[in-house]
Amino acid sequence: MRLLHIDSSVSGENSVSRQLTRDVVAEWEKREPEFELTYRDLAARPPVPLSADTVVARQRPIQELDSAQRAERALDEELVSEFLAADVIIIGAPMYNFSVPSQLKAWIDRILIAGRTFRYGANGPEGLAGSDKRVIVVSTRGGIYSSAPASAMDHQEAYLRAAFGFIGVTEVTVIRAEGVNMGPEARMQAIASARQELRSLGRDAA
Repeated sequence: MRLLHIDSSVSGENSVSRQLTRDVVAEWEKREPEFELTYRDLAARPPVPLSADTVVARQRPIQELDSAQRAERALDEELVSEFLAADVIIIGAPMYNFSVPSQLKAWIDRILIAGRTFRYGANGPEGLAGSDKRVIVVSTRGGIYSSAPASAMDHQEAYLRAAFGFIGVTEVTVIRAEGVNMGPEARMQAIASARQELRSLGRDAA
């Protein structure tokens, strides 16, 4: 089994999502010790956002590309191949300004590639990433967005479910810790609740 562990928080060791993604990996390791782990820190190495060179690199034969466009093609290939090789993808996704961090959005833009992870057919878009993949999202929020009145501002979890569903990943699990900036007690309670939930993932993996 191959696990891809992705962090995107810019908060370093103070990050709740980083703490919890490590916990998810540790739970998998307890119950399935023979797995191959790849780790990618999107805050330390943010993917380059899409550009006009990216569009050209995806549309033309490689022999027609200049050096900048070849670099775009290489980055696409590095990230999408890493994603496609994984059986389980664990993603730390803090909510920033009601959505995901820009570096996580840039990574998603790099793996949603026509012909690699989806295609358009006679009946519309078709996901190619494989229904046997599993994505585990550790969703962290400073406030409470799972219920009204702030639920209308949640453009984080729905976006992630839609993006992975579009490329054919049907098993997307969200572990949520919210209210982590509403005081020390709320933070501790949110982390404890998320850890209780993630322990069940380890049992599922056994």
